[in-house]
Amino acid sequence: MAQVELILLQRVEKLGQMGELVKVKPGYARNFLLPQKKAIRANKDNLAKFEAQRVQLEALNIKRRDEAERVAERVGGLSIVIIRQAGESGSLYGSVSPRDIAEGCTTNGLSVLRNQIILEQPIKALGLTKVRVVLHPEVSITVTVNVARSVEEAEKQIRGEAVGLAAEEADAVDVESLLDQQEEPV
Repeated sequence: MAQVELILLQRVEKLGQMGELVKVKPGYARNFLLPQKKAIRANKDNLAKFEAQRVQLEALNIKRRDEAERVAERVGGLSIVIIRQAGESGSLYGSVSPRDIAEGCTTNGLSVLRNQIILEQPIKALGLTKVRVVLHPEVSITVTVNVARSVEEAEKQIRGEAVGLAAEEADAVDVESLLDQQEEPV
């Protein structure tokens, strides 16, 4: 299959650094890299234009990276709470999407877009989940997403207490031990 040669205008994860000539499939170039302004087609005119602007682009990239690093230091270890309905087993009715996480981050002082949220798999259960947020192609932070049925339950999860079925099982064991103690003759 034919490949398209491009010049990267910024670092692209798993592809290359700014200024590199890369060969990618036409669909990836047409549908992602070119519309997002992450790359330009590699021809004589574009190569000359890129080389003329290279110093400015690199300076702008360094400035943006420094800003992202300052933001990362300021909000490092951010934890957000998302309240959702869930069944008795702790599985959610639906899932938590990148949009929900972006809104939670924004309400906690970190303004991000949903495409900056990297979810390895959908969040479909109650509990604490670590999620990566990309602030800049070279800077990312980890945000703890606390999915709970109520604010009280979220606070219990933060303290490490069992919630849902695990809490009910622990309570059942306590009740059984109390009953055993009552049956013993004094």
